[in-house]
Amino acid sequence: MGYGRMEQGPLAELLVERFENMPPQLRVAARFVLDHPKDVALMSMREQAHQAGVSHSTMMRLARWLGLEGYEDMRSLYARALRETGAGEPARHGADQGGVPGYSTAGVVADTLAAQVSSLGEYGNASQFIAVADLLARSRNLFGLGSGSGYPVASHFVHIMSFLAGGDRKVTLVGEIGGHGLDALQGAGRGDVLLAVGMSPYERMTIDVARQSARQGVGVVAITDSSVSPLARIARETIIVTANSQSFFRSMAPAFAAVELLAALTAAQSEVNAAERVRQSEEQLAAFGIYWKPPR
Repeated sequence: MGYGRMEQGPLAELLVERFENMPPQLRVAARFVLDHPKDVALMSMREQAHQAGVSHSTMMRLARWLGLEGYEDMRSLYARALRETGAGEPARHGADQGGVPGYSTAGVVADTLAAQVSSLGEYGNASQFIAVADLLARSRNLFGLGSGSGYPVASHFVHIMSFLAGGDRKVTLVGEIGGHGLDALQGAGRGDVLLAVGMSPYERMTIDVARQSARQGVGVVAITDSSVSPLARIARETIIVTANSQSFFRSMAPAFAAVELLAALTAAQSEVNAAERVRQSEEQLAAFGIYWKPPR
């Protein structure tokens, strides 16, 4: 089974574009990827490194040179392209299809995001999600914290986790417009959990509030972009997501996906019927005329 029209793989254009500026060892690795796209999809990173005649760390450096978090992201892109071609679907590649401008950009960005989200379910990552979900399920009260680009992620966390709240348990968004002030954390302490979201460049407010919450005994969990980020040093548990998008902006899509994965895992560990609560909430909102209805 071949790649059809995508003979050099989904990152061929990017590899060629950056080839001349790569260090010598990265060029060797890049040449292997260009010449053996099917092997990239099917072989382990170490096997590929052996075939290319470079170290496995060189293969990882190549992925980062291309803006990916790790080599598994690259393998996922190539594996998906191989599956699409095998199923008779047109695979995305460097050249625009049918003369339509932007096709390759749309394909590369979308495939990169898909690989990043898919990697969240891999064993090592999944075990970390399960550990965080266990903390969330056993918490007394929950707080969501984020500034700048992290704020909408924290807000989404609070919104969906509110369906798991009940009785005296509260889920509160802290800081910025639409959230409660920092005074909401004054009574927080042992048994409560704060989810803090922060990507580089890190917002000072998020770091300071997370640090003070930890001093108060609050269990801090973080969604951040590096194991050495300031949030990771504060947090009891940390989920690492990438913010690379293959474009000019930092992507928050993997962070949003992480929040939704956490909610699903927490709901599975909780005795609360979250689906029933969503249904009841929507019925109540509908009764108040919140939702749009087509004219009769």
